[in-house]
Amino acid sequence: QVQLVESGGGLVQPGGSLKLSCTASTSISSSNMNWFRQSPGKPREFVALTTATGVTHYKEPLKGRFTISRDNAKDTIYLEMTDLKPEDTAVYRCNAYINGANYWGQGTQVTVSS
Repeated sequence: QVQLVESGGGLVQPGGSLKLSCTASTSISSSNMNWFRQSPGKPREFVALTTATGVTHYKEPLKGRFTISRDNAKDTIYLEMTDLKPEDTAVYRCNAYINGANYWGQGTQVTVSS
């Protein structure tokens, strides 16, 4: 069983920044890794992905404010978020398809509020 553990969430003021981490209990070097988020009362939405070859893709409105990266040596992906807005408030979860199975982390809460 693969575990994904997110960290780095918290309370931040509008315009602030946060960097989230997601560490896997197994090697991620061959896996595409994703970030999703979900706000109360809203469906889960895709945020960003990084492929095994290092290609990145974003939910278009977030491109430019959010940056996804990976460190395969640490089996960790990151989501750097800048110029945060109240509408970015959500539980952020990482997701991976590893060895034929789909895995989700428990999530980390990001709250953007003054």
